[in-house]
Amino acid sequence: MEDVKITNVENEIDTLHIYLELPRKEHICPACGTATNCVHDYRVQVVKDISLGRKTYLHLRKRRYRCPECGKRFAEENSFLPRYHRMTNRLAASMIDAFHKTHSATEIAEQHNVSVSTALRTFDLVSYQPKELPEVLSIDEFKGNAGGQKYQTILTDLKKKKILDILPNRYESDLISYFKQFPSRMNVKYFVCDMNPHFRSVAKACFPKAKIVADKYHVVRQAVWAMERVRKEEQKKLSKRFRIYFKRSRYLLNKPKETLTEDEMNQLALMFEIAPRLADAYRVKNEFIAAMRAGSSKEGRELLLCWLQSVNVLELPEFDDCITACYNWFQEILNSFDVPWTNGFTEGCNNKTKVLKRVCYGVRKFERFRNRILHCRCAA
Repeated sequence: MEDVKITNVENEIDTLHIYLELPRKEHICPACGTATNCVHDYRVQVVKDISLGRKTYLHLRKRRYRCPECGKRFAEENSFLPRYHRMTNRLAASMIDAFHKTHSATEIAEQHNVSVSTALRTFDLVSYQPKELPEVLSIDEFKGNAGGQKYQTILTDLKKKKILDILPNRYESDLISYFKQFPSRMNVKYFVCDMNPHFRSVAKACFPKAKIVADKYHVVRQAVWAMERVRKEEQKKLSKRFRIYFKRSRYLLNKPKETLTEDEMNQLALMFEIAPRLADAYRVKNEFIAAMRAGSSKEGRELLLCWLQSVNVLELPEFDDCITACYNWFQEILNSFDVPWTNGFTEGCNNKTKVLKRVCYGVRKFERFRNRILHCRCAA
């Protein structure tokens, strides 16, 4: 605060009262534009300020000037307190800055000596609007439960590692209408998504020049789930003792083969001796993961086709869904071998959103929920 004259300071146990006033100077009448230095009266206004080790209150002795020409009465100007406000600009800025972290509005309000409604009303002044779409666009859904919708959609720029926008739902028609408003949508070269057919339909409708890239994690997960289905079916045939043993050893089936210890390899050998179908499923799963590590789409095509031929020979109906997914998303999977982009960053943003929801016990108003997510990520 510049050019402020402090007249008194009162210290109490948990509060600090600062009495101040501004220097008297000439003002311009807002009605007729006449310069005046004539004081009409004084009024004391109590204002909340940022904490100085305790709750801080400013007692501002404000002047009202009178215009000698038109008789207009008006308050003096200051740079730290907007009209009709009862807290300083720097307190409002401090509150908005606190919303960068995954703290609840109640906690932020208590820290700044304001009500929860005041803290939320101040934060509602924040707004984010994307202007253009990036070269590498990632899309995913998450369970938000805001604005009357169970799921919301997140858009991210994988190249710059930032959130672009949060959309109120995941409906295909609404997503197409949203993307159609951007003149820069033809600049999108890569569209990264999980194996959701609605997202692929949106990409083909809005980004005809973009390559659709299937997220590798969601592709590999198909094979992992298939192997898990085999394990569950096989352990149903066993005695209670072996069922418990198979269930407790399931983490070994998903552990990278090259990191297994000798003792863990012996445990797997025992499981495979008891359940030969599980041995086949484990081998097929590892072969699929090896194929997904191909360095190019040309190499990946050969490995995937070879894997599909080998798995069709085996009697593993649990892998039918995985095989179907590979055929349906074959080109999108091949595209993933030529680029470094995955939905990893987007999934990380979703994880932070879950933390925010848990801390705030949910956010019902969608616009506020959207701005909280964008605001938190802007600080990251």
